[in-house]
Amino acid sequence: MIFDKEGTTTTVFQENTSLRAFQKKLNEVYPKIKHDNIILNLSSFENLSTNDIFEFLQLSKNHRDSGKSFVLVTGNVSYDEVPDEICLVPTLQEAKDIIEMEEIERDLGL
Repeated sequence: MIFDKEGTTTTVFQENTSLRAFQKKLNEVYPKIKHDNIILNLSSFENLSTNDIFEFLQLSKNHRDSGKSFVLVTGNVSYDEVPDEICLVPTLQEAKDIIEMEEIERDLGL
């Protein structure tokens, strides 16, 4: 698991592991990054399905309820296939843009 922290945002990458191992490790390290906006870059997982994305639903909901952004990045699943509680975008740049917009909304109290 690779972490890239920029300001208040932590991007989590993974290489050479299964999605289940990634999720397990993420749950272990989550307490260390729970106060940051989080981007999970899942682009290295080529065979992701909608059901795989649903595995992040509860974590996403809890993190967003705490007032922080939680964005998943993959081009393998369409954002139309997931509920609104999961923020899913196809590129890392779009994830950063979403977080920037959400930060502005929080600052304005929207």
